[in-house]
Amino acid sequence: MKITPLAGLLGRLRAMLGSLPWRSIRFLIGLSFMLLTVFIVLVVSGLLYNKFSNTAEENAFLNIQQIIGQVSYNLEIYVEGMMGIYEVAGERIAAAEDISDSKLHEQLSAVLGTRQDVVSFALFTPGGDMVLDMPDRKLQRNTNLISQSWFESALRGEGVMTFSPPHIQNLFPGQYKWVVSMSGQVAYRQGGEVKKGILLVDVNFRTIDELSKRVSLGKRGYVYIIDSQGNIVYHPQQQLIYAGLKYENIEPVLSYSYGRYIDQSTGEERLITVKTVNPIGWKIVGVAFPEEILTTKQELNSFIVWFLAEVLIVVLILSVLVSTSISKPIQRLEKAVRKVEKGDLYTPIQVRGADEIEQLSGSFNRMLARIRELMEQSIREQEAKRKSELDVLQAQINPHFLYNTLNTVIRLAERGQNDEVVKAITSLSKFFRISLSKGKQIISLGDELEHVRHYLIIQKVRYKDRFDYVIEADEGLRHFQCLKLILQPIVENAIVHGIEEMADKGLIRISTRADGGDILITVSDNGLGMREETLERILTGEHRSAKGSGVGVANVHKRIKLYYGDGYGLHFDSELEEGTTVTIRIPSLPLEDAASGRDGA
Repeated sequence: MKITPLAGLLGRLRAMLGSLPWRSIRFLIGLSFMLLTVFIVLVVSGLLYNKFSNTAEENAFLNIQQIIGQVSYNLEIYVEGMMGIYEVAGERIAAAEDISDSKLHEQLSAVLGTRQDVVSFALFTPGGDMVLDMPDRKLQRNTNLISQSWFESALRGEGVMTFSPPHIQNLFPGQYKWVVSMSGQVAYRQGGEVKKGILLVDVNFRTIDELSKRVSLGKRGYVYIIDSQGNIVYHPQQQLIYAGLKYENIEPVLSYSYGRYIDQSTGEERLITVKTVNPIGWKIVGVAFPEEILTTKQELNSFIVWFLAEVLIVVLILSVLVSTSISKPIQRLEKAVRKVEKGDLYTPIQVRGADEIEQLSGSFNRMLARIRELMEQSIREQEAKRKSELDVLQAQINPHFLYNTLNTVIRLAERGQNDEVVKAITSLSKFFRISLSKGKQIISLGDELEHVRHYLIIQKVRYKDRFDYVIEADEGLRHFQCLKLILQPIVENAIVHGIEEMADKGLIRISTRADGGDILITVSDNGLGMREETLERILTGEHRSAKGSGVGVANVHKRIKLYYGDGYGLHFDSELEEGTTVTIRIPSLPLEDAASGRDGA
């Protein structure tokens, strides 16, 4: 069947659909209007976005700087207060008549009682011996006092008070607090003699921690403090820093006394803001994440996106309305062609529009009529071919069975077994009555089972009752259709190749059952079984043996597939010395369908 005209027409339709709309004036005007509008909106939106986003960014950065500045101011006040306490303690020690004076101890105790952030006062000789301690405690052994940083800084900086990096106070047993030490040289009297000592004032992190926790730089932002040497004085995740689980890129911070920059050393963009705390030179470092703090910029992004989307929708609607009146006839014709492509050859195409469209619609309808004629002719030819193939396969099977049966009757007559001859001939006549079936290819499943029962009677006579048989038929399936003469070749195969050479008595069991929308017919024997390579070749007709041509089983399989389709046919399961089971799958169709359908051909 040739359908070249359809392919050519579809090609012309695609060419027409591809040329007419795209080159029409209305389409070009609509497209130009849409592109110009989108371009203007993009330019204006870009300018507005650039202006407002820069302003929002500057406001966010300024807000962060103000927060860091406020923290720096509060910390400066706090540091100045701590330095004042250190100076007061130094003055009291210098003014006391003796370092052991009880009045001096009362004054220092009063300071400790009013300032909870002051941990302790201590005075040491340059050699590391403790002279004074408030509160009164014993010095812990093995403290390696003179090698600690605060002690060395005090010895080097005569007359200058220094701040140490944060550390664990390990001078006194029982208390190990995280402190910053203020230390320096002071004069004191002992036994009427003026001496120089090292004054130590330890301050805890309570106030520093509170000042830093109040800072909000987004959900993830935070503040940390370093000294002038880059040592971390305070960090909200200080334990992770010391454990090596968190990293801060401190080196760029040291080059700033005040300002901001973008850091990407951790693989994520972070805004770093730096402010120096006077007079101690500490740096307050604010870490913020731009995507969290620039909420106004994100809102502007959303607004621009929605604005562009709405403009595009409006422009698109206007363009569609302008071009609809032109494109409607072509679209209807295109839909009709798509139906034809999907196999609908019986729906005529009626399209109103320009003369060319109507002429094309008429030509297309005439071509569909011609295609339908060719398809019906092809179907008739295929049905005739299929019927002739079935007839050829049937002709191969009937002589094959008749030859074997007549051999059996001849042997019985030669032996003088007249009763068995009569029994065999009677079953043979009934067998052929069902085989002929008035030329029908399809009979009922009940007739096919009766057909094979007469065959088994003949074979029992021939083999002198060397086997028994059982037919278990579902009565509800007997009136369904079955392709004629499909059980006898399989039973013959079971007798000749499975039971004939057995020493014991054989058993052939035939059963039927429903399986969803199909019928399963099972023929099983307890014979010798078959090898795997034999199973692979038996359905193709390649297997040959000395006892038969092997054409019967293969022909049954071919007939079933030819009539019902590839999903149906025979399936073999066999094991040596265990027997063979053949399963036949056919569709469960009423017998009336065959009478009015295929058999009527």
